[in-house]
Amino acid sequence: MTSYAAKKVLRAVLTIWIAVTITFFLLRLLPADPTLLVVEGDMTPEMQDALRERYGLDKPLHVQYGLYLSQLVTGNLGVSFRQLAPVTEILLERLPWTLLLAGSAFVLTVLAGIPLGVYAAVGRGKKIDKVVQFLGTTSNAIFVPSLAILLLVVFAANLDLFPIGGAIDRSTRGLAAYGSLFHHLALPLLSLMLVQIGPYALTLRTNMLEVLGEDYIKSAKSRGLPPRRIVWRHALRNAILPALTLMGLQLGTLVGGAVLTETIFAYPGVGRLIFESVQQLDYPVLQGAFVLLAVTVVVANLITDMVAMFLNPRIRT
Repeated sequence: MTSYAAKKVLRAVLTIWIAVTITFFLLRLLPADPTLLVVEGDMTPEMQDALRERYGLDKPLHVQYGLYLSQLVTGNLGVSFRQLAPVTEILLERLPWTLLLAGSAFVLTVLAGIPLGVYAAVGRGKKIDKVVQFLGTTSNAIFVPSLAILLLVVFAANLDLFPIGGAIDRSTRGLAAYGSLFHHLALPLLSLMLVQIGPYALTLRTNMLEVLGEDYIKSAKSRGLPPRRIVWRHALRNAILPALTLMGLQLGTLVGGAVLTETIFAYPGVGRLIFESVQQLDYPVLQGAFVLLAVTVVVANLITDMVAMFLNPRIRT
């Protein structure tokens, strides 16, 4: 078991390093000069050179890469070209909004997807099964930005039921502030949930159908155990293991979807920050945001693997 866990941790570290390296060199391929954000036109050449030296922009690319890695291992993500503030502080200011959106979408999707998959399997061929299959197939085919724009136009712009953008009405206080928070969160959350819920429901439905045909389930039925107990306690326990792996994989899709959703709804999270930083060619903030998202996804997958290992002893061998 220790060897399995060590391999997973080593693979996670390697994945993060690859993500950091690709991000660093990919951003340097952007067709613009980021030094123009730092160097003002009326500065003397000596002042411009001093600023480039201060940010390390005068050094060869491989030297910049080495300096970036050495700073990264100490937790230093650099200083924003545009805001002239530490990248860590900028990210920490935006991160809670992304955690609220992505975390809520993940939890609610799993809580809704599991019973949908179970009821579809138990009622195979019935109306509930057909509805879940239609929902799952449609959900897989939907592109997050398209759905987000549709919800924005219909429910915010035309029907005026929800705010068009933002995360909260700053003038509200107390319970009204919480109401405003959830009111602003509703459409971005619904966009992510509708796209994510299909794979969970369909995967669990397939696993449940397979498990419900196992001999030990037939044995439990012959012993007169209540159907509800057989389904929710015995069948679901084994059927949910493959869904755990899917949860880890879907987190990457969820994070990517959160970036697009935050941009469309002007939600002030890390995704919106990435969009703003691309427009401003703010390399340090972009690098920091991508590293943060990569670490989040990798760690979440690692936790999923560890949970699956404890639940299924066959994985350890």
